[in-house]
Amino acid sequence: MPLYMIQASYTSEAWARLVQRPEDRAGALKPVIDRLGGQLLSWYYCFGDHDVVVIVDLPSNVTAAAASMSIAAGKAVKGIKTTALMSPDDGFDAMLLAQGAGYQPPTGPS
Repeated sequence: MPLYMIQASYTSEAWARLVQRPEDRAGALKPVIDRLGGQLLSWYYCFGDHDVVVIVDLPSNVTAAAASMSIAAGKAVKGIKTTALMSPDDGFDAMLLAQGAGYQPPTGPS
């Protein structure tokens, strides 16, 4: 199954609730991913542009979109970004395909 990285940022209200009463949010997300036919592989809290990074294995882009929509609909996040991930082998195969694709860059003035 394809891998996806979900990056999310909590709202101030969600952080206030979590600080007041900490809870296992990875445990809350796992049944959602399971219902979509996937597997939650890892969960990390972080700082920077996003508060959480989650790696999931899901059947398709459609189920990855459904996971993101479900999370966003809960209103605890102010931003969410889902990125499809490729293995190094898939990336290499993409490079080989790109060699023969024949793309020509714009020829305007440099």
